[in-house]
Amino acid sequence: MQIQLNGTPTTVPDATRMSGLIEHLGLTDRRLAVEVNRELVPRSRFAEHELKAGDAVEIIHAVGGG
Repeated sequence: MQIQLNGTPTTVPDATRMSGLIEHLGLTDRRLAVEVNRELVPRSRFAEHELKAGDAVEIIHAVGGG
C-alpha cells in the first residue's frame, strides 16, 4: 500500500504497524516524534497503530550535538 513518509510516496506492506515501520527504518532506539495525518502517535501506541493506504506519516528524530 502507498503512504506518504515525510512527504515522499512510500510503499509498505498491507497491515504495517507503526512499530514495524520504525524498525524497518532503523529508528528503533531513537528519540522520535511521530504524526499520522497530523495527529501525534505516542510511542506507547506504536505496536497497535496500523497504517492505512494514503496515510501521511511524519517522523522526526532528535539529533544531539554540541
